[in-house]
Amino acid sequence: MENWTSETDGDGIAWLRLDKADSKVNVLSSDVLLELGSFIDSIATKPLKGLVIYSGKSTGFVMGADISEFTTIDDPERAYEVTRLGQELFNRIEALDYPTVAALNGFALGGGLELAMAFDYRLALASKKRVLGLPEVKLGLHPGFGGTVRIIQICGVRQGMPIMLTGAPITVDKARRIGLVDRIATEDNWRQASKELIAAATPKQTAPLVDKIMNIGLLRPLVKSMLIKQVASKARKDHYPAPYAMIDLWSRFGASTEKGYEGEARSFAKLMCSSTSRNLVRVFFLQSKLKGQGNKTEKKIEHVHVVGAGVMGGDIAAWCALRGHSVTLQDREEKYVEPAMARAKKLFEKRVRDEDERAATSARLLSDVNGDGVAKADLVIEAIFENLEAKQTLYKSLAQKMKPDALLATNTSSIRLEDLRTVLDKPEKFVGIHFFNPVALMPLVEVIRCGDTDQGALDQGFAFVKGIGKFPLECLSSPGFVVNRILAPYMAEAMYLAESGVPLVAIDKAAEKFGMPMGPIELIDSVGIDVALHVSKVLGAASNRPVPAVLEEMVEKGHLGRKSGHGFYEWQDGKAVKPTAQAGNVPDDLEDRLILPMVNEAVACLADGVVTDSDLLDAGVIFGTGFAPFRGGPVNYARERGLDAVRNSLEKLSSIHGDRFNPHPGWSDL
Repeated sequence: MENWTSETDGDGIAWLRLDKADSKVNVLSSDVLLELGSFIDSIATKPLKGLVIYSGKSTGFVMGADISEFTTIDDPERAYEVTRLGQELFNRIEALDYPTVAALNGFALGGGLELAMAFDYRLALASKKRVLGLPEVKLGLHPGFGGTVRIIQICGVRQGMPIMLTGAPITVDKARRIGLVDRIATEDNWRQASKELIAAATPKQTAPLVDKIMNIGLLRPLVKSMLIKQVASKARKDHYPAPYAMIDLWSRFGASTEKGYEGEARSFAKLMCSSTSRNLVRVFFLQSKLKGQGNKTEKKIEHVHVVGAGVMGGDIAAWCALRGHSVTLQDREEKYVEPAMARAKKLFEKRVRDEDERAATSARLLSDVNGDGVAKADLVIEAIFENLEAKQTLYKSLAQKMKPDALLATNTSSIRLEDLRTVLDKPEKFVGIHFFNPVALMPLVEVIRCGDTDQGALDQGFAFVKGIGKFPLECLSSPGFVVNRILAPYMAEAMYLAESGVPLVAIDKAAEKFGMPMGPIELIDSVGIDVALHVSKVLGAASNRPVPAVLEEMVEKGHLGRKSGHGFYEWQDGKAVKPTAQAGNVPDDLEDRLILPMVNEAVACLADGVVTDSDLLDAGVIFGTGFAPFRGGPVNYARERGLDAVRNSLEKLSSIHGDRFNPHPGWSDL
């Protein structure tokens, strides 16, 4: 076997080690499963005292199935056959007539956790990280190797279903509390602990009595309705069918060994071949492509100095401290830094549970009104207000204090780097590192370059962004870069629609029906109407697009959206209070009028070379704007709908509503 090695000790216990060849992590590829099947067949009748499976990788147990193999199957019947083969293998493991133990050293996700659940007992190495989970829902799927059945049998519906529905991993300690893990061990004693589990041969963990009662056929419909209500508040069934399919499987079969596996395989196969799953799998690989940008660099960024303690600058500083950097935060007076430090405290309290670790995190972030941290910083991020002269004055001052090899970056959202860097001695070493609000939640960071930007400086920028757990997107310096540029026509069209009398709620509902996380009206209120006005002016001047008059009127009145409590909507406790109904006509082409300008602008970004790879562009728009992930990005959406069909729709809209819908010449290049 290429991926497995085994030995039987003097006590009659077989030790089976998975170390997938030519891979940093273990995944359940077809060759791994075939070899496992052959091994299980070879030992099924041997007089063993027990079997222990463990990992030869320090990176963890098993990261899951080999997702790349999903893309090779487009026939539901073939997908069903492959799924059933995996289920039958795990069933053979479960049927072994001697005790079996899965020793989990770190990550056991997806198919890896499903494999572990087929063993009688699960032992996990102590860890504070969230390492155990069933994240298939994030790929538009649910577990397919028996996981939908076994997680309910072991933990019950109250604990098992949320693990599948959210896809969020849990800690070893929580897994022990809910019965998913039988014992927690250390690196030094896990082998002895495995032997003790085998020797004790206690009854296997099963769901608590309350969950067994909830599993009764008469009660399942009631529980099902509650689960669906919870899911419906997060995801639409027509967009993301997988969580609804999980609930339906449990409701129909009650985690039955007799019927549950067959139902799971049929459902999994159907989902695997759906456009939703295919696009979400595509997005999964796009994440790796984003992380793959740039070259390795020997220059390490340890100390970060942020100038500007507003919402963006303060939150950037807090996030950098959370991710392990020493950070100094500068502004004109302490009173401007204090609110940022208060927000950082809340972030640390939310994200860091261990008190000692939280204290250490807080200690890494220091207020620095005098700017003493500039001289020590490896990276200086400018995050002051959007004014060219103010930024350039700051750069002159910073250049006198910075280390010669330190990197200077701007968080500007709208000013071209070519204009900002004219005061610098080495303008080619200057980059943009553009975060989005809220910093803690938005995964994308635009890394901005000019035509002659030094590759080493870019590589430092990429490494820094990846090091703080964000996805970098390389962009050419241009008005709005990518995310704001693509959002601008979407939000502008929402303003046109609103001014023409289309109900605000209808505009938002149309965008949400398409799959956007929130509608454009609510989005404008959320980012701030003053911010939207500023961006509209900058991008409007660059693209000859008029600034919506309503934005200027609202800013003059102090109606700034969520931050002031009044915008297009009233806001209470941070949430928009939307009317249930509004007067006005809803045009038939409402969805296309909102979405196709974004798609058209994405094509323009490609044609202008702002981003040169359509896959990276799709990834950036998904992670930067929330563009419906199940549609795979704007360019992918256009290809699935049909390039000619989309261009024809734009031409039709242009003939009815005006030149702003004219298809960009770049469509011919696609």
